[in-house]
Amino acid sequence: MSSLSTTLPAGLPVADTCVDLLVVGSGTGMAAALAARERGLSVLIVEKSTHVGGSTARSGGALWLPASPVLDEAGANDTADRAATYLDSVVAASAPPQRSAGFLAHSSATVEMLRRTTPLRLFWARDYSDYHPEEPGGSAAGRTCECHPLDTGLLGGYRARLRPGVMEAGVSIPTTGADYRWMNLVARVPRKGIPTFGKRIAQGLGGQLLGRHYAAGGQGLAAGLFAGVLRAGIPVWTDTALVRLEGDGDRVSGAVVDHQGAEVRITARRGVVLATGGFDHSMDMRWKFQSESLGANLSLGAESNTGDGIRAGQELGAGTALMDQAWWFPAVAPLPGKPPAVMLAERSLPGCLIVNQNGHRFANESTDYMSFGQRLLELERSGSPVETMWIVFDQQYRNSYVFGAQLFPRMRIPRAWYDAGIAVRADSHAGLASQLGLPVSAFTQTMTRFNESASAGQDPDFGRGRSAYDRYYGDPTVTPNPNLRPLLRGPFYGVKMVLSDLGTCGGLQADERARVLREDGGVITGLYAIGNTAANAFGTTYPGAGATIAQGLVYGYVAARDAAESGRG
Repeated sequence: MSSLSTTLPAGLPVADTCVDLLVVGSGTGMAAALAARERGLSVLIVEKSTHVGGSTARSGGALWLPASPVLDEAGANDTADRAATYLDSVVAASAPPQRSAGFLAHSSATVEMLRRTTPLRLFWARDYSDYHPEEPGGSAAGRTCECHPLDTGLLGGYRARLRPGVMEAGVSIPTTGADYRWMNLVARVPRKGIPTFGKRIAQGLGGQLLGRHYAAGGQGLAAGLFAGVLRAGIPVWTDTALVRLEGDGDRVSGAVVDHQGAEVRITARRGVVLATGGFDHSMDMRWKFQSESLGANLSLGAESNTGDGIRAGQELGAGTALMDQAWWFPAVAPLPGKPPAVMLAERSLPGCLIVNQNGHRFANESTDYMSFGQRLLELERSGSPVETMWIVFDQQYRNSYVFGAQLFPRMRIPRAWYDAGIAVRADSHAGLASQLGLPVSAFTQTMTRFNESASAGQDPDFGRGRSAYDRYYGDPTVTPNPNLRPLLRGPFYGVKMVLSDLGTCGGLQADERARVLREDGGVITGLYAIGNTAANAFGTTYPGAGATIAQGLVYGYVAARDAAESGRG
């Protein structure tokens, strides 16, 4: 397939060239390109895959933007000081404090830049709680923003180059995260769920009749960034992989890339921004730095994320940090040859629990997904590994909620799930344990204790339902705890789960100006790292929904600003 850039009016031919700023990666890297172009720099984006959008296009598209204009205009009454208090508490010295400070200092300017350079329209996802709202400075009202659905027809003939989302449907239903909450509860709270469903179906179908193709979530966000890139005339070379950086441990002057088998040298007068994602699908790196127990290629990150930028930086002496970390995300075990099915609200809803191979619970099922994954690895390191895990639920649960982003309420679990051994069904707790291969006595004791506690609306073992975050995805019609209900009447089901992720979040050490640092802490001039190519600005924590993409966008803006002001060249 030919490179995208060869047909752009302002495109550079795929040949040795010189630009002010080279951006490697077309996810949040597009924000760096837009910010640099707005400051008058010549910019080139190179993208390893055929598609534009990276893992951003595969994400939920949320953006954690504390004290931003979006929140201010919606009356959130958030402040940067309060957000700083929260980040100090949850990051807890697991990352340099300057990284959080740099993020907060430039998040508003990033929003304003995106408003000027893209068609994106952001809104506050009110009540989408921070992931640790009980911590000092935390917010149960939340600081997460999303994009209104966007017509991808704005991309014109380049629409097919936008990376597909995790879930592609034949009928377009542009669903935001805020919509999902109520659409998931359509059978329980129809007064909210039905109008939400109707609105998005009408927008999707009606738009198609008018020649419009609306997208929400990560696809909408990536489409908006891509539209801005096209409008700015920024060339993008697809099918172009980073081979190596040009320079030494003190300074970077450009890069060598591979485009369809031919090496091309790009001189970058002001620097190179590495936005190549993490090492999601480099299993050698994952087994080395994270855990040998991880299943191969279960990540939901873009398949092109294999650690290229991280390795290129290391070859010049860059330091790394947090390589054991990822944006962990529990998921439904995959069918043969298929990816895992995403799970978001499923773990929080009443009428379910999660057990390990011993028939025991081991975590607060409703906790945020990164903390859930960290709990699994913590147990492994302590000598009590979760070798297999099953989410257990009853028929009332199955009749009430969406499951695995595929099964609507009352839909039968597909026969293929049973045939593949990732789902079982039984009429009793003991029968379910037997079919799952669990110790019957231990499992029935777990169920007895869970049911007694859930009947009282309590979880003395793991505190499920105490956090505002837990309750966000709960069922408001269930009292006294929207996350808990006993499982008393069969049939009962068990569905196998795996530990997936949204991408790794350990990588090159970078400072508050997005500059890559050597192992000794010195700056490699002209080299920047953003998004999952850089070590998580928030250390070992996930402050709130969209913190991963937001820091990529903000530090993309920061990197471009620094490059523009560097005066190099």
